[in-house]
Amino acid sequence: MKNTNKRKWLELIWVTKLLERYFNDSATEKEKHMVDRWTADNMEVPSTKTYEPDETTERIWQHIVTELHLKPQASKKKLFQLNLYAVAASVVLLVSATFMLMQHPDTSEIKAPVDSIVNSESIPAGTDKAILTLEDGTDVVLTDKTHYKTNAVESNGEKIVYNTSAVNDASASIQIKYNYLTVPRGGQYFVKLADGSQVWLNSESKLKFPTAFIAGKTREVELVYGEAYFDISPSSKHAGAAFKVNNQNQSVQVVGTEFNIKAYKEESKIYTTLVEGKVLVESKDHHGKLIPNQKLTLDLLNNNVTINNVDVQSEISWRDGIFSFKGDTLKDIMKIISRWYDVDVQFENQNLENIRFNGVLAKNQDLTQILETIKNLSIIKSYHLHDKTLILK
Repeated sequence: MKNTNKRKWLELIWVTKLLERYFNDSATEKEKHMVDRWTADNMEVPSTKTYEPDETTERIWQHIVTELHLKPQASKKKLFQLNLYAVAASVVLLVSATFMLMQHPDTSEIKAPVDSIVNSESIPAGTDKAILTLEDGTDVVLTDKTHYKTNAVESNGEKIVYNTSAVNDASASIQIKYNYLTVPRGGQYFVKLADGSQVWLNSESKLKFPTAFIAGKTREVELVYGEAYFDISPSSKHAGAAFKVNNQNQSVQVVGTEFNIKAYKEESKIYTTLVEGKVLVESKDHHGKLIPNQKLTLDLLNNNVTINNVDVQSEISWRDGIFSFKGDTLKDIMKIISRWYDVDVQFENQNLENIRFNGVLAKNQDLTQILETIKNLSIIKSYHLHDKTLILK
């Protein structure tokens, strides 16, 4: 490892230890002043305003606790006083920037950073957008500037909500009508189903769902492809009716719970991660029950199933506006980047594909900011971005 990289390692270790002492209330007055000064210099947050912790902040705090190995009762007061979302994400970034350069044998040539080759093009982060396909085949384009409303459904541009009274009104004699919500690359969207269940759809995802549910009957939707986070309305509110998420390769049956499914078309594995409650995952030859903090992986090439304990906050961080990578290869990371920024990625140096590292980045940054972070950590030497094509060198 060259001297430059050694110095970065030492600096990152020092920063990690500093933040660990800061949040555990064991830092000296001088060290506290250093952290406070850094946040004041880098974040536009009024020093006199205190922010109440919301769900997103709580999730980010838990990620910080995990990354820094903080005491369970480590004070959150400082974080909330400093905190806007960007502050917390930036703190995590400082810690998680201890990128593990678990490199391919012949990667010495990529360690020394050189100037990037970047043109003036800037690709912004993805936005709330989707296409709603109605039962008659009509497509309704939904963007952050679109407002759409009928008797059964309403969208304000950020989310789409179905009339929950449709659950009680539906009967077995009524033909169930289905809608599709398709989120393109560079997009994300939220939908509240007619039973009150909530679904967050990631980029390049498609969900099929009924506009109403039959009381007492199993509630079924289909994740056609992509990634979605589900917060299911409990069966106790629907005459005991269970909820099932189908995919062409598996089904997930739940009672009332929160979980994430990742099933992209071009990938050979399907991942189901349970956050709360319980689910039963069924595929062609296997079925498995999950408990919270477990992930089931279905390998479509050999139909094998494995279940592992995971950090769920890292698995579902996309929903809260951050990228969280733990030992992922640069090739896999660029698949996620390509979906969110709607770009095609090419590796000029094939050795780059197998570099693995940890890192947390805010999704609201434009692509150039993301690339500069990766480059400054000597993960890549340079990059070229032009006409929706990104070349890594």
